[in-house]
Amino acid sequence: MSPTLEEGRFVFVTLDEGAAGDPGVRATVLEPEGLSAVICQEAADRLGLEYDFVAAWITLRIESSLSAIGLTAAVSNCLTAAGISCNMIAGLHHDHLLVPVESAAEAIDALEALSASAAD
Repeated sequence: MSPTLEEGRFVFVTLDEGAAGDPGVRATVLEPEGLSAVICQEAADRLGLEYDFVAAWITLRIESSLSAIGLTAAVSNCLTAAGISCNMIAGLHHDHLLVPVESAAEAIDALEALSASAAD
């Protein structure tokens, strides 16, 4: 899976439509309550946005099909066993995990162990 820890700290916020173009925005989902976004913590602070979960961003560098079965479950089970909460975002080319910033190193270790066991 080649999990890679991205640089920075990330938060979930609700944005006004005009703020979606801010360079700190990394992902968005339009929900009935508004535009949910994952944004760099520094940008959220600059924009005066409220948040309560600060995350590390891990990218799985393996290209996986959007129709593949089991990857999300395997990753979720692995991190659950390690006691790490995880929010996943599927991109066209990679899967992305947002884990508590204080658990980033432990999450990388767990994902690398999962990847090694799958290779055996």
